[in-house]
Amino acid sequence: MNKFNLLLLFILNFLFFSCGSNNGNKKSDFSLKFSGKKSEFKLNESLNATIQNPKNRTIDSVSFFLGDQQLTGSNNGKLDMKLQNVLLGNHLIKAIVYSEESTDTVSKNITILNSASPEIYTYEIINSYPHDITSYTQGLEFHGDTLYESIGQYGSSKLRKVDLETGEVIKEIKLDDQYFAEGLTILNDKLYQLTWQEGEGFIYNLDTFEKTGTFGYDQSKEGWGLCNNGEKIFKSDGTEKIWILDPETLAEQGYIQPTTHKSVSTKFNELEWVNGMIYANTYQKDGVAIINPDNGAIEGLINFSDLRNQVTQHQKLDVLNGIAYNKNTDKLYVTGKNWDKIFEVKIIKK
Repeated sequence: MNKFNLLLLFILNFLFFSCGSNNGNKKSDFSLKFSGKKSEFKLNESLNATIQNPKNRTIDSVSFFLGDQQLTGSNNGKLDMKLQNVLLGNHLIKAIVYSEESTDTVSKNITILNSASPEIYTYEIINSYPHDITSYTQGLEFHGDTLYESIGQYGSSKLRKVDLETGEVIKEIKLDDQYFAEGLTILNDKLYQLTWQEGEGFIYNLDTFEKTGTFGYDQSKEGWGLCNNGEKIFKSDGTEKIWILDPETLAEQGYIQPTTHKSVSTKFNELEWVNGMIYANTYQKDGVAIINPDNGAIEGLINFSDLRNQVTQHQKLDVLNGIAYNKNTDKLYVTGKNWDKIFEVKIIKK
């Protein structure tokens, strides 16, 4: 076969498969329309959607979904539901239209915002304690009255057990140089520690710091912060998502998206479970968000601006990062990267 025939055969095959591909991606005869042409809705607001059918095809039935959850309240190609008991954040509304022995799927992106603005809080310093000025704090958590700390940076990452009162390091191990340590949490006498971009977390014996296992990340690409509520583990990854992990397998079972009345937030770093809420600091910001773990609503913001001015100023001084709650004493502590103090603080509503 000469070169001309080979070229002709190649072109015909390309056109054949291209046509087949276009047929498979045929544009739907239907579309999804929201009342008021809105794409943002508030919690407890009504969501009204209709199937547009310009060719007047016979519709047998329509099923509406919010993500993977099938919605009730639909009738005759229309959806009318109140946004109660739903997760906040960015979502996909999908409609599957059954018509004339065919199935069409149409969808649109929406954002569900909180219905109320966050309460604003400030703080009062109750006490301060010494903190290693070279400690690039990534995670901070109490187990009983003992403080545990995860310290970051490539080549300097560590896991520590610390005496709060004196700042004395009771126990310490150093991570291999290829790991950048991130958040930690303690559940069922196991200590879990994240790494940043290495896609791997570590499990330790709480008493000996012996590494007893590892776990990989699934849909999340990075490790930032960890906390737990005694049953589930929560993990931030720098995006708008805080993942909910199975405590046995560490698999990502779902997520919440921290959301105010105006927007979906990102870059939550250190996490701490405090009286049924997630306290999370935003990386490179002076604030801590109080997040409802049931739906992602940011119900409060603590303004810690000026706290950084209360520590020794030096070249490597970095941002607020480190939240620890001692449930035995009902006391809250915060620090930062390369800060020489840990502060016991009282949160005050403005």
